[in-house]
Amino acid sequence: MEPVIKSFLDTDLYKITMHAAVHKNFPDAIVSYNFTNRTPEKKLTNEALDWLRSQIELLGELRFSKDEIEYLKEAVPYLPQEYFQFIQDFKLSPKDQVVIIVEDDNKLDLKVNGKWQDTILYEIPLLALISEAYFRFVDTDWNLDGQVEKIQDKAKRLIDAKIPFSEFGTRRRRSFEVQELIVKSITSYTETLPANEKGLFLGTSNVLFAKEFNVKPIGTVAHEWMMGIASITDDYRSANKDSLKYWVDTFGPEHAGLALTDTFGTDDFLKYFIPPYSDCYTGVRQDSGDPLLYAEKIANHYYNKLGLEKFSKVICFSDSLDVDKAILYKKKADEVGLKSIFGIGTNFTNDFKRLSDGSKSEPLNIVIKICEANGNPSVKISDNLGKNTGDPATVERVKRELGYTERDWEGGDESHRW
Repeated sequence: MEPVIKSFLDTDLYKITMHAAVHKNFPDAIVSYNFTNRTPEKKLTNEALDWLRSQIELLGELRFSKDEIEYLKEAVPYLPQEYFQFIQDFKLSPKDQVVIIVEDDNKLDLKVNGKWQDTILYEIPLLALISEAYFRFVDTDWNLDGQVEKIQDKAKRLIDAKIPFSEFGTRRRRSFEVQELIVKSITSYTETLPANEKGLFLGTSNVLFAKEFNVKPIGTVAHEWMMGIASITDDYRSANKDSLKYWVDTFGPEHAGLALTDTFGTDDFLKYFIPPYSDCYTGVRQDSGDPLLYAEKIANHYYNKLGLEKFSKVICFSDSLDVDKAILYKKKADEVGLKSIFGIGTNFTNDFKRLSDGSKSEPLNIVIKICEANGNPSVKISDNLGKNTGDPATVERVKRELGYTERDWEGGDESHRW
């Protein structure tokens, strides 16, 4: 069988940076991951499951090539030198690390277990493969017709609105072929534009396609980093501060990138997001809750509490975006004095209509989250109730410890958000 995932670089950049940080700081930590399908009515057939099992087994044959390591040294030079040594012999062992459970009604459950540094690279390829299995064998009422025109129209609308954007769609792409076509189409379109407009396409989170199409790989960190550290230390009051410190110490203050604020609620994060950390990070990434209220909160923190100059910091919107939302959120960011950038994922790589009736062919809404580290449950209590994950007792304990206030918002139904 031909593998779909042919390279470790076929992942999001933040998995590479976190892999390096985990290797340096927590090389012996033991973790577990759980799969969740937020669209449980969408199930794989036996044929799809057989294909998926074979594709997961093939992940064990992946290796970092010399050319790929050299590319990382050039494109992500702030990765620690010891990481480049480590990945020369790195490999996955799916037979030992991945457990696939299929219940009688073909409900898929999937778990990953092992050392954090040995298993962190599973998440993105596993999600991509599950999505591709569904749209290869179950929902086949679609084709690639019109995808180039659709994505180039989206790119044009974003550029006409002067919106800096990147492609973030690896995890829930319809297929490898689709994402490759999308990045190629955006790149070929923006190449025809004047330099000031061409530069509005910032790049892609997918490291392999960044390499292939000579664009910048985009990304910093995911919730997994904060969740893992909190579990390892079992200290949620210090988890945000500890996560910031480990990250800056690993990559240097000049390469801290964007801070992800909502793992245990943004309010708690901002208590510790003060100098020197607020100075190191170029800005923040919004990934849950009401984006408009979030922009106001962040602007107030930067400009009223910390006294920084307006438009000196960045806000990256990355939660279930489409073009219309990006235009709305940019207007808000401009109003409150934040430089805005946008990471658009599933709306780029899994936006299809059914051939039979023209209705929307909805993506899977699937996630893989760290659920345990060193024997302690891993939880997330984000700015949106629908995104809270993990052991319920631990979630309640952390809420009490941090004084977390429950919030929901009108657009927060996770079953139809991508």
